[in-house]
Amino acid sequence: MGNFLAGKVVAVTGAGRGIGRAVALGAAAEGARVVVNDYGVSIDGASPTSEIAEGIVKEIEAAGGEAVAVADDVSTMAGGQRVVDVALSSYGRLDGVVCVAGILRERMLFNMSEEEWDPVVATHLKGTFTVFRAASAVMRKQRAGTLIGFTSGNHQGSVSQANYSAAKGGIISLVRSAALGLHKYGVTANAVAPVARTRMSANVPMELAEIGEPEDVAALVVYLLSDRAKEQRITGQVYTVAGPKIAVWAQPRELRAAYASGGWTPDRIAEFLPGSVGVDPMPMLVRLEEMERAARDGDRPNAQ
Repeated sequence: MGNFLAGKVVAVTGAGRGIGRAVALGAAAEGARVVVNDYGVSIDGASPTSEIAEGIVKEIEAAGGEAVAVADDVSTMAGGQRVVDVALSSYGRLDGVVCVAGILRERMLFNMSEEEWDPVVATHLKGTFTVFRAASAVMRKQRAGTLIGFTSGNHQGSVSQANYSAAKGGIISLVRSAALGLHKYGVTANAVAPVARTRMSANVPMELAEIGEPEDVAALVVYLLSDRAKEQRITGQVYTVAGPKIAVWAQPRELRAAYASGGWTPDRIAEFLPGSVGVDPMPMLVRLEEMERAARDGDRPNAQ
């Protein structure tokens, strides 16, 4: 057992499998007492079971750590609150939350139903909000704590996962808002965009040039939960971790601007926008066009 998180209490959602499991085990191995949340569903959000979370608790306890299971659905306000309440009733405080829970329901946008949109956005985005909301109230009073949301490189856009991409983009904005709103209370907020071998990534229809294991992601999360990260004033950031690679995403900002005295008309915009303001090329679109060319040539698409 290490002591990177000695004395801390950490809650992890989606902790029953994959990255969430690795984060829960990694935090416990570094001395944290862990609230293991998992609704125990399949990849599409069906067939819940409480046995998944309880199994991870047993793993942590067998290794000499302390943990408690919460099988609630964090897409509900009551479920998010219960994760926090169990931390407080079991351990008396809450130092960090890590929101990994997520599901997939893939469909092209023009065919996507409300039943395919709502549960994905609810699990990812609302599920992060419910836990962040309950945890931030506690951390504000403590004047300390860490919120970690899980996003994806697909926040840039996706061919057949508009629901997932929209939720992941929303999580980034939620994290940045939390970082701004809670800064004066000593609470930090960051997001992680992992590339790791999990049951979700197994269905990606391309070769991933950069990919790692859930344990790689857990190492970064443990650091972000630690006092070392707080000392470095790390907040409002989005990090990718893919095996040996760690990268930070740029903050959104205006790229170029043009001004018109007397206001704009469609004709003036047509004259000025292409040359003066222009476009910012969409990396995912460029990559998609490359993949389409590779597919036409009979090659397996490669994602860099």
